[in-house]
Amino acid sequence: MEILVQQLFNGLTIGSVYALVALGLTLVYGILHIPNFAHGALYMMGGYITLMMMVQYGLHYWLAILVSVIVVGLIGVLMERLVFYPLRHAPPIHDKIAAIGILLFLEAFAQYVWGADYQTMPTPYGQVVQLFGLTFTLQRLLIIISAIAVMVLLFLFLKKTYTGASIIAMSQDRDGANLVGINTNRVAMLTFLISGGLAAIASSLAAPINLVFPGMGQLVILKAFVIIILGGMGSIPGAIIGGYILGFSESLGATYISNDYKDIIAFILLVVILSVKPTGLFAKGGH
Repeated sequence: MEILVQQLFNGLTIGSVYALVALGLTLVYGILHIPNFAHGALYMMGGYITLMMMVQYGLHYWLAILVSVIVVGLIGVLMERLVFYPLRHAPPIHDKIAAIGILLFLEAFAQYVWGADYQTMPTPYGQVVQLFGLTFTLQRLLIIISAIAVMVLLFLFLKKTYTGASIIAMSQDRDGANLVGINTNRVAMLTFLISGGLAAIASSLAAPINLVFPGMGQLVILKAFVIIILGGMGSIPGAIIGGYILGFSESLGATYISNDYKDIIAFILLVVILSVKPTGLFAKGGH
């Protein structure tokens, strides 16, 4: 029983990170219908910038995360302005090729600036806590609490503010949003800003329990795509619930099946759910 509870807690930790990454991805897809393959590189940049701010500039962990969120958010805006915006009338394949190009560029950039070695991110929350028969570091608890807080804030922003409402309106009908006077360019830039910020938060929270290296975003982004397909492309609740489903599946699968196959579980889950519900769990509309 203790092992099960421990693994459920671990699943909650991993699922929180996946959900944050998938949220950023699904926001961009919902509005621009771009599967942003470069999102994994934003996740990786977030980890490196937080690490650099802490190690080289001596910033506190939270301040370093704030800088990382701003910088990666701005990289997201630059991507939208310099790459995706000029391609808005091009055939859809061009977006995908451009996104892969950005991914390769940012990974090469990270390798050039910070080297190819695996690096460890220090954390002020490395203490081990024992509670209700669970053993975990404070960092893991922090991941869960912070991720849920960010999701709640994002939900309130989308539901309670005019800007948030314009993002939702644009995701439902871009042309209609344009007709009622919503500045679609500004909304697109803001969406990329939020998307980059979410990726930076996810990697900054997860890096102290994992490692920082140029390819750290690759597996995460593959799983994030599995999550947004599971949840229904462009669905925000789907991205969150899909993230946790995958987190729990991996954590329990690693314990009760085999640790060697935990990364394959995501794709098995995808096949099973899409066989039953081809549009994903929370698909929007009737398509």
